[in-house]
Amino acid sequence: MTTTVAAYAAPSSKAPLERTVIERRAVGAHDVLIDIQFAGICHSDIHQAREGWGEALFPMVPGHEIAGVVSEVGSAVTRFKAGDRVGVGCMVDSCGVCEPCQAGQEQHCVEGNVQTYNALGKDGEPTYGGYSQKVVVTEGFVVRIPDGLSLDVAAPLLCAGITTYSPLKHWGAGPGKKVAIVGLGGLGHMGVKLAHALGAEVTVLSQSLRKKDDGLKLGADHYYATSDPATFQELTGTFDVILSTVSAPLDFGAYLSLLKTGGALVNVGAPEEPIALNLFSLLGGSKVLAGSMIGGIAETQEMLDFCAEHGIGAEIELIEASQVNEAYERVLNSDVRYRFVIDTATI
Repeated sequence: MTTTVAAYAAPSSKAPLERTVIERRAVGAHDVLIDIQFAGICHSDIHQAREGWGEALFPMVPGHEIAGVVSEVGSAVTRFKAGDRVGVGCMVDSCGVCEPCQAGQEQHCVEGNVQTYNALGKDGEPTYGGYSQKVVVTEGFVVRIPDGLSLDVAAPLLCAGITTYSPLKHWGAGPGKKVAIVGLGGLGHMGVKLAHALGAEVTVLSQSLRKKDDGLKLGADHYYATSDPATFQELTGTFDVILSTVSAPLDFGAYLSLLKTGGALVNVGAPEEPIALNLFSLLGGSKVLAGSMIGGIAETQEMLDFCAEHGIGAEIELIEASQVNEAYERVLNSDVRYRFVIDTATI
């Protein structure tokens, strides 16, 4: 039997989100029904609700930073039971048989993973995200939230946490490595916390020094303003890894100059506009310009366990669902410290 639940949805591109009702599918043998308690607001929610990344499906219920409690499981579910504290991130299904899926990289599924919202599920029906009261998800795409993490501060880890943890691990952030985080926002503040916990020497590169005190409290060792040309002169050849978390186009040549020989500039922010790059910026010093997209389910669980072990949660501002449109505008104005989280009890 399907379930009718309240949600907040964008009825059309660029339209304000409004309260509505949606249908959740019946719980199948391998499904988990989750009572959503908290849902983070990611900048990508805004990109998609306003079609900044291309044509989208409407009505759209955004939200891929979901934390809640299991209320029902299907007959074949073995990993979860009612009452378990769980999370759902950016994807809710994949083919399961291609090489990336078999390697635990479902985010790179050859057939394309099924996104938590703004996508069509295998049943051909649109997916709806976490700005809602409940969600039904296949067991294999649900992760366990450790008891050491409060659900509200854990919700943003399902996107912002794994999006920064995965590339930091992949590119070897750790003791003896110098890591720069570009931008101190929803993603960047998690990048600072995680890079610090991994043992790296951490520098924040931000447009101004406005958030310097915050950055140092979060675990940064150094903080520089990129609006100051002296920054790029002083830091030339400094970093092993630079993680760019911003969704605005950068002067990639300037940032590549900050890398050591063989260093990597990794992008997790996704600007809406194409970028320009002089390839000599890469050739000199055998540098790497890379991208990274969330992480697989197993790595997401690893990240959550790591965060619980190190006492890491997101810095959040808890809001009521009726404030979501105001929150979108504040995100665009960089007016949040550092992640909005919706209390879904207010939907």
